[in-house]
Amino acid sequence: MTDNDYLQDVLASQTLDPDGPELKALQDERAKVEKLLRNKFGYSPTIKYGGSKAKGTMIKVSYDLDIIEYFPHDDTSAGETLEEIYNNTYNALCEDYLVERKGSALRLKDKNQQSYGTDFHIDVVPGRYIDGDEGDVFLYRSTGEKKRLKTNLDVHIAHVKDSGVIDAIRLMKFWRVLNAVPIKNFALDLLTIKLLKNLKNSPLSDQLIHIWEEFRDNSDSLSIEDPANPAGNDLSEMLSTYIRSCLKQIATSTLITLENSGWEAIFGKVEKSSDDDKKASLLRIAATLPRQSKPWSYG
Repeated sequence: MTDNDYLQDVLASQTLDPDGPELKALQDERAKVEKLLRNKFGYSPTIKYGGSKAKGTMIKVSYDLDIIEYFPHDDTSAGETLEEIYNNTYNALCEDYLVERKGSALRLKDKNQQSYGTDFHIDVVPGRYIDGDEGDVFLYRSTGEKKRLKTNLDVHIAHVKDSGVIDAIRLMKFWRVLNAVPIKNFALDLLTIKLLKNLKNSPLSDQLIHIWEEFRDNSDSLSIEDPANPAGNDLSEMLSTYIRSCLKQIATSTLITLENSGWEAIFGKVEKSSDDDKKASLLRIAATLPRQSKPWSYG
């Protein structure tokens, strides 16, 4: 088996079955969320998929579903301001869920006593279109001077889906989880796309090695821009000094491991499973993964 054959097997092991229990649970919960929001705010907001589900970058060990709730520019049914839209959506969701406030999103967890706090892997992202009922939107932002973020979901999705490096993005997300790399998926996606701009046709193994070498050798010069608002959104906090240091250290360790022990020492032994074994495959893979000591910590 070649290196790239092995990496394709890793990707296959991290692909969620469209008819499997994980996506079925997400889709069922998504329907409940939409019904709740429709009952509260009517049919004016646009509600649709975002995040890794829409971009095609989901992996089994760490998957989330973004539910986008965007109101038309002149619609005040959920509030006059972005903060009011955010807070009123929070209050509506609290009727059926435990809701965790994030920067611009609301994370949903189970509030039933028997399964209290179980994570549904769903973020609801409220916002308002800047003009009409499509295109650019403003999201409420809990930090920053302006307390808002200009973005465009369709631009983000197209930037990733049309990047030509989806496989590398998914493997880098897997690497992030296995090594507890404290970087947001959005930032890692943008870094991967930027660093592979001229290597789209290279073997997958060469793509990953190039990314890790850049993290190791040029961590101080790494940069990313929001494709939906490159001049207006400051993403520097996503590449703080601490995060750059972690990328450098973990990439260095990964390259040493690769040289000494090969690809299985990084992503683990992939076991081919039958349909009956799909639910247990993740546990079997996780049990074979190497456990490297990590001299760093993060909050």
